[in-house]
Amino acid sequence: MTGSDPRPVGEDDLHAFVDGRLDPGRRDRVEAWLAAHPEAAARVAADRAVRERLRARLAPVADEPIPARLRIANLAGPRRRRIPRWWPNAAAAALLLTVGGAAGWVGRGAVPSAGAPAEPMTQAAVSAFRTYVVEAAHPVEVRADGSTDLVRWLSARLGRPVTVPDLRAQGFRLMGGRLLPAGDEPAAMLMYDDDRGTRLTLYSRAGPTGGRGVFRYARADDVAAFSWIDAGMSYVVTARTDEARLLRVAEAVDAQVSGKREGAR
Repeated sequence: MTGSDPRPVGEDDLHAFVDGRLDPGRRDRVEAWLAAHPEAAARVAADRAVRERLRARLAPVADEPIPARLRIANLAGPRRRRIPRWWPNAAAAALLLTVGGAAGWVGRGAVPSAGAPAEPMTQAAVSAFRTYVVEAAHPVEVRADGSTDLVRWLSARLGRPVTVPDLRAQGFRLMGGRLLPAGDEPAAMLMYDDDRGTRLTLYSRAGPTGGRGVFRYARADDVAAFSWIDAGMSYVVTARTDEARLLRVAEAVDAQVSGKREGAR
């Protein structure tokens, strides 16, 4: 291998490579190692794709001005006399740790660290996915050939319009859907599959009123999920597939449900 650093390539190197934080010598060594390990190279390429998509999606939030009430001058001014001398240094250190942690989070495709619990809605979506994707005879209550009835039925039960996204461009076709209990509110689950038998679910239910949230990624063993909220609805797409492909599906779903809502106004 090339490069002056003789240390073996590890996970920290791969994460730093995705983030673009390696010095030239170490980067050359990692690139040579990846050339000899195609599976790791594919995973790194997928992580890079997810990172760039997440950065693009978070860019509008990063550009928003900081609210006046949260600016340092407004927070620190009234209490300046009571602040110990060591506080600014401690605050700066905490800020650096926060920024570094956030950069690492995005660089790794927003993958929670080992043992980090997913949000309750994501947990419910993953549980439903595991329960129904293994069904051969009755994976759905209403099949896709009754899609008009499926949309009408789910919309009536959820009390708001339900959109059935077309995911054929992403390689998935609609199988059908079912209604699920979700505490005091019902949830809808649509199921799709591809030519290789990979099944994917879109779980949706009423969420926080108004507003919009960024995609959140979670993985439970071999099951991956992206969740987000938009205009009073919560969504989770779940599948046994790689992060990059699932993110493309989540973006397609988001574009279609948002476009349907905008067109109805």
